[in-house]
Amino acid sequence: MINTSEILQTINMIDHQKLDVRTITMGISLFSCATDDERALAVRIYDLITRRAENLVKVGREIESEFGVPIVNKRISVTPVALVTGAIRHPIVVARALDRAAKETGVDFIGGYSALVQKGMTAADRRLIESIPEALSETDYMCSSVNVGSTRAGINMDAVRMMGETVKATAARTADRGGFGCAKLVVFCNAVEDNPFMAGAFHGPGEGDCAVSVGVSGPGVVKVALEAVKGQPFDVVAETVKRTAFHITRVGQLVAMEASKRLNVPFGIVDLSLAPTPAVGDSVAAILEEMGLEVCGAHGTTAALALLNDAVKKGGVMASSHVGGLSGAFIPLSEDIGMIQAAERGALSLEKLEAMTCVCSVGLDMIAVPGDTPAETVAAIIADEAAIGMVNNKTTAVRIIPAPGTKVGDSVEFGGLLGRAPVIPVRQYDSSAFIHRGGRIPAPLHSLKN
Repeated sequence: MINTSEILQTINMIDHQKLDVRTITMGISLFSCATDDERALAVRIYDLITRRAENLVKVGREIESEFGVPIVNKRISVTPVALVTGAIRHPIVVARALDRAAKETGVDFIGGYSALVQKGMTAADRRLIESIPEALSETDYMCSSVNVGSTRAGINMDAVRMMGETVKATAARTADRGGFGCAKLVVFCNAVEDNPFMAGAFHGPGEGDCAVSVGVSGPGVVKVALEAVKGQPFDVVAETVKRTAFHITRVGQLVAMEASKRLNVPFGIVDLSLAPTPAVGDSVAAILEEMGLEVCGAHGTTAALALLNDAVKKGGVMASSHVGGLSGAFIPLSEDIGMIQAAERGALSLEKLEAMTCVCSVGLDMIAVPGDTPAETVAAIIADEAAIGMVNNKTTAVRIIPAPGTKVGDSVEFGGLLGRAPVIPVRQYDSSAFIHRGGRIPAPLHSLKN
């Protein structure tokens, strides 16, 4: 039962503290579309998505209007495409069908042009990965992801090398937009099957025919809550974040259940992730600084982020029986005004961001690096981040943009939620011999839990 006090608190959070439902995402299984006829596959996928998601945007707008809760994005995720294209030669026909379906349904993004290659690659996986640069340069709304490692399987270093080359090729094909294609491409370790956030969303093989999930965000709400406990011990800080996360998740639960009922689709999960935006007052970095850091990136940042991530999860699981996805705190460099400013001051480096990813949700997100960064260096950065995920049994990811023609100190404008990415330096030492070894980095001993 939601009481009057909770309602008033929520209204205040929405009106003054930038609380929003970041996304309603409908997950759709494509397994029923499988065929060895390329044209028929594309038609089946388009027809299925446009039928299933016909009312997604309309229902989202109705809920937004009736409940007074901003719903920033309406999105679709689909079965990893490589799993349904094994019998065809050109998976890009599916990419085009996905983009057309996104335009027809009116959603903001569609995700799932994906491959799961943590242990090995099928011919279909390889064809899909090779097509990613062309697919992302030709489409407007489609996002892509590849899972190259897991705690159970280890890290597929052949896939890591391919993804370094794929990222570089995608940047080159979208050079006229600052390498924008790379902003729609994520490389995962331990990818989850029910993530509603782009660019890494896909509808996992273990999911049903269809589900609707919600991603809630509220960095501004947490920042304001912490202003009231300035100077108090970390026990109080953690308790304050937990209570705030509870209220935020309750909003997500309400929206998710209502969307599920109106769309006649099973409710999936609520993902409580503090996902920032470039707007002032909507920053994860500002939360960390509110804990007492002069600037995000100062010594103590990783500890502060660990507290924040843990408290968010603890508060969220008390508010909903189905908290899932990634749930925690995101640190996308270009999408957080505090992170942008910290990087421009020199307080945040690639190495510090990597350390922070050990304790937060996902990983190196929306990082712009010089355009002449070699593919092997990009691959080595992916390998490092995958190793953190593999050893720590957590999801990690890399969304890196070697922006063509840029150097350290430049910035790349993407606009909207993607913001502005300051170009930060990478290590100039060569990793190519390491990357070209190939093979698989074995899973850690603690993966043997059965």
